[in-house]
Amino acid sequence: MPCLNLAIARLTNTGTDNFAIWVVKAPYPSGYVLHDCIWPIELSQVWQEWQEMFAGHSRLDISSRSTPPQIPPLPINLVSSASGQTAGYSSRLMQYLGISLWRWLFDGQILGSLERSRGMAMGQHTRLRFRLEIRDPDLIALPWEIMQREPGQSAMSLSQDLLFSRTTSEVESLPSLRTDQALNILLVLGEDENLQLEKEAEILTQTLTKAGPLGSNSQGYAPCMVHTLLQPRPQELIEELETKAYNVFFYAGHGLPDPDGGLLFLRPGMTLNGIELAQVLTRTGVKLALFNACWGAQPAAVNHQAIPSSSLAEVLIRHGVPAVLGMRDEIADSESHSFIQVFTEALRSRKPIDEAVAEARQELLTLYKFNQPAWTLPVLYLHPDFNGELIKSFDEGVTELPDTTIPSIISSVLTASLRSLSPGGKAWLLRSGVTRIGRTKDNDIVIPEPSVSKRHAEILCRNTFSGTTPVRTYYLQDLSTYGTTWVLGSNGWQQILREEVPLVSGMQLKFGSSRGEIWEFIIEDS
Repeated sequence: MPCLNLAIARLTNTGTDNFAIWVVKAPYPSGYVLHDCIWPIELSQVWQEWQEMFAGHSRLDISSRSTPPQIPPLPINLVSSASGQTAGYSSRLMQYLGISLWRWLFDGQILGSLERSRGMAMGQHTRLRFRLEIRDPDLIALPWEIMQREPGQSAMSLSQDLLFSRTTSEVESLPSLRTDQALNILLVLGEDENLQLEKEAEILTQTLTKAGPLGSNSQGYAPCMVHTLLQPRPQELIEELETKAYNVFFYAGHGLPDPDGGLLFLRPGMTLNGIELAQVLTRTGVKLALFNACWGAQPAAVNHQAIPSSSLAEVLIRHGVPAVLGMRDEIADSESHSFIQVFTEALRSRKPIDEAVAEARQELLTLYKFNQPAWTLPVLYLHPDFNGELIKSFDEGVTELPDTTIPSIISSVLTASLRSLSPGGKAWLLRSGVTRIGRTKDNDIVIPEPSVSKRHAEILCRNTFSGTTPVRTYYLQDLSTYGTTWVLGSNGWQQILREEVPLVSGMQLKFGSSRGEIWEFIIEDS
């Protein structure tokens, strides 16, 4: 799936309201563009108005000046509805802020990069994966998920041709993630005076394990197992994570912003901050951390100024948790339960996390209306190396099994190899599961070149049947840090940029530098 990553940072040496917006990753080589701009006072004005109407926290200022300017109130007729009828002020305010954020972010060459990237995704009959990296702490709390190009058009996080998430590039590469065929959830209910814990545990367990109109045995749905801890001590929580293979950590309870990644109130007198939680989640291989708690994506603040990298979601993603979903502000129990049910059903149908969030967000909008903040509250962060795949499909999962599980009739028909075309180059037989390619010795094919990533790419072998005839197909998946895997096509060498492409015998490949060694993929009759 094509991916476009944008970053925003404040230019501190040129003035307090000067920003740079640039493309960190694009699905085509010339898409890496840069745009300098000024934060307009009108956006501060509408952001202040938004906070007064919707936010359950004290005001957060964007300008770094000690005394913000006096901003006149917004006119009541912000935006006209498409029908020409007068819409509610909250609806017009939400639409006005969404359009204002869009027009500030997507200007000049940045807009051109988005449009071309979307066009490439449409040409491949898939969605564009759009990720936004916000490096200025004062912009973290803004509801970027509501951005929309024009009145009447969908917000980016609700788009049918785009998957929206936030990210950060200030993170280490992901290690190899284990293959999962089921959701294995650790549900932690912490201290919350508004919750009846046993009843809440029962509601959430039913919500998580329900799968579509036919129940948990619906065809195509992955199994879901939930283990619940009620008000655990921190050591109990850590021991549970370390002794079981959970892929989802789900916390429900009281939470507050804090400079060390927020505070989770496990039980009276016992808290856990984001940094402490991050250590155990990354060490135990949890792929998704989900927080049904207020402020999970909200930074801590001093004197109305956000503290850098202080929200729970930011801290976890920076420590290497592949995916984190938190709430930007206060969320009602009914809203969170509606979101969790649709979100979990989408995950169990093996959809990637960002697609599952989009579906659940649409459910919130339908139930709780566009002019209410419910659908804007979930904030998803994805690690730049993570494609959002929480559960593999059966066909993909079988490629990770030992060779003895592959029917012998297939192995007697074909052998595949990757052969260096350099003088004296070596040929490597490909495994009947996953063949890993990279710079370090723990890969199946080792290419010891500086331009090759530690875990650069994988060749996946999938075994299917066409009627009764066994068919073996191969796919190349780019995993490199900078998308430097190359395929020779009719228009010359093309980067595949963390996409998956089918391999055909005779196809030529490069890993790392565009001037590097050429490899040829070969399928031969045995």
